[in-house]
Amino acid sequence: MSKKNLIIVILLLIAALTLVACGGTQEVSAPDDEAVSSTTEEQPAPEEPAAEEPAAEEPAPAERKVATFIWTQEFDTLNPMYSGMWFVFVTYDLWNAPAWYFDKDNTPQPNILTEMPSEDNGGITDEGRTITLKLRDDIMWSDGTPITANDFVFTYNMIMDPGNIVQSTYPYDQLTDVTATDDQTVVMTFEAPFAPWLTMWRYLLPEHVLQPVFDAEGSLDAAAWNLAPTVGAGPYVFDEWESGSFARFVRNDNYYNDPPLIDEIFFRFVPDDASQTAALVTGDGDLGTFIPYSDVPTLEDAGVKVISVPSGYNEGWFFFFGEDGHPAIKDLNVRKAIALALDRFSLSEDLLLGLTEPAATLWDNMPYVDPAIEPYPYDPEEAKRLLDEAGWVDSNGDGTRDKDGVELVLTHGTTIREIRQDAQAVAQQQLAEVGIGLEILSYDADIFFEDLSNGGPAASGELDIFEWSDGPAVYPDPDHYYWYCSEIPTADYPSGGNWQYLCDETLENLFTLQTTQTDFAERQQTFYEITDYMFDNVIWLGLWHDPDLWALSDRLTNVEMSGASPLYSIAQWDLTE
Repeated sequence: MSKKNLIIVILLLIAALTLVACGGTQEVSAPDDEAVSSTTEEQPAPEEPAAEEPAAEEPAPAERKVATFIWTQEFDTLNPMYSGMWFVFVTYDLWNAPAWYFDKDNTPQPNILTEMPSEDNGGITDEGRTITLKLRDDIMWSDGTPITANDFVFTYNMIMDPGNIVQSTYPYDQLTDVTATDDQTVVMTFEAPFAPWLTMWRYLLPEHVLQPVFDAEGSLDAAAWNLAPTVGAGPYVFDEWESGSFARFVRNDNYYNDPPLIDEIFFRFVPDDASQTAALVTGDGDLGTFIPYSDVPTLEDAGVKVISVPSGYNEGWFFFFGEDGHPAIKDLNVRKAIALALDRFSLSEDLLLGLTEPAATLWDNMPYVDPAIEPYPYDPEEAKRLLDEAGWVDSNGDGTRDKDGVELVLTHGTTIREIRQDAQAVAQQQLAEVGIGLEILSYDADIFFEDLSNGGPAASGELDIFEWSDGPAVYPDPDHYYWYCSEIPTADYPSGGNWQYLCDETLENLFTLQTTQTDFAERQQTFYEITDYMFDNVIWLGLWHDPDLWALSDRLTNVEMSGASPLYSIAQWDLTE
């Protein structure tokens, strides 16, 4: 065979093999002798064909990575307009479209913006009254629809429309206008400079999904999207929620940033702290939060990593100042006596294993607290003196003080978290020692945190004292809307957040002033006044510092968190076996 003919044969064989490899169905015939050879030269005998190697096995499909988060409180709704629940709020970075997030240093970073607005880049003008947001041009909802400035305008309109009974209109009610000047430009206008503008736009509503619902119903209160937001914009998108059991979010194939490394985030709802701890210890959960301090040693012994992330939260008591409340609560001497009769130092040491300490203000661990403030000491004798001075004495010898025929017995309510129930029992015993009766009640969180329209015990004024962990409206900004007179719940505004029913002119003016102060030093001084005033008048009584405690299994890697946006980096989290 000549080299020329040999080359032809080789080329034909390569072509045939290529067609087979590509899955082609056309058959290729081997060339006949005349086509193969034009010479009479003797050819060597063909070699024995080599034994065929066994075909390589198809690789098994990669196992889906599913991270299980243990949540001790089930979502109330997933529409951010209607929820004030922390367990809902922290999920927005998972499936929604925050305009910005806060990194591990609590510094704002653009998410769907090209850059954070500032005076230097022209994003903040008119002495802070006008803020312009420039949107990226590659952002989209999970169904492929572009996210535009119109989604911002729609979200603002839905929050402010009286047809929607929202959690609160604050801080959006500080705006005079939100305009989409083009698809990628949002212009916000304020009547006066508004310092806490970074508390806005932690979520968006998809106009193309919800506008038709609002047009048809005049409200989004009953929109199916509230419980099943199948169109979102984060690294994950909602897939399923089985009430009382679980919810799952799966990878968003239309995510505009790098795709997440984990395929699914599975939320398992459990009834209490003990169930959460058990799931983490046995390896049935990869992440848990609001870890009881008493369970930290157990978790760490099981190889579960526990991290503390400051988030502006502090556990404390709120007082009901409404007209129908107990008269003793309105007496400053009684509130001071309560503060002095409660040994919060021993409570932190004994119940919380010395892992935290008493809180003095709602702004502890932030640069907005007058440094001269220290928690009230434990002084039961001074508490008794103040009660005597206020005219609350035990006139009938039953062990409880009274005045004008009213027994000094106060109702205290909180959720069923074990640490809170333990703290209730301690408080009941210690207040009894100075003649104050404490009737303790506990509720499932979904009942306790209901608003006025749904009969929530705190919002409805059924409790004299109510306890939970709270902080600024959106950490790390110190602004807090609970204390405005306009936030007192009414029949016309049942979702108002001022469950204390406190309308204090001094406090109102100070809170209003700080929102207009864009100079840090000036705003800090105003908050010194706020913290002094609230502390001196025992408007809120701190129990303990309550940073976010997160428990992480050894399977979770690349985890980075902030107190303001805990899940901001979740697309980079990974699971290892």
